[in-house]
Amino acid sequence: MTIKKATFAGGCFWCMVKPFDQWDGVHSVISGYIGGHVKNPTYEQVKTGTTGHYEAVEITYDPDIISYETIIDLFWKQIDPTDAGGQFDDRGDQYRTAIFYHDENQKELAETAKQELAASGKFSKPIVTETLPATTFYHAEDYHQDFYKTHKAEYEEDRAKSGRDEFIDSVWK
Repeated sequence: MTIKKATFAGGCFWCMVKPFDQWDGVHSVISGYIGGHVKNPTYEQVKTGTTGHYEAVEITYDPDIISYETIIDLFWKQIDPTDAGGQFDDRGDQYRTAIFYHDENQKELAETAKQELAASGKFSKPIVTETLPATTFYHAEDYHQDFYKTHKAEYEEDRAKSGRDEFIDSVWK
């Protein structure tokens, strides 16, 4: 069995776990931080927006069961790819969107998917989600892992007030 990684920043990582966690072939979805200049950052550091990190999820998956293209498609349907200032009510550099590629094939597939989305006419503004090389991924504190399961009420309240679901419903359904 082959296991691969896919890493995405889509705003608050709490809201990015559940959409991927429920698919056959996905082995794990870990919340964490990527792309910054501080080693072993903490949530308290990252949330200030000064470390350069993105809140992100690292997905391990079996490409024989779920393709990278399918995972990218799921990613687009969780975010507003035209918002460079964060996602929904989460504002700041730590909430920007990005696809972090782990090899040249992932880079090519991500760039192609981005171009197809831009050409689709679904959005009137430019797609600003970046495609970046994956760097060290730091796991977030245990409290943040599987938050939608371990803190269900808090997760649902936070998600409900974020505006994410209204956006997804209006754009993707």
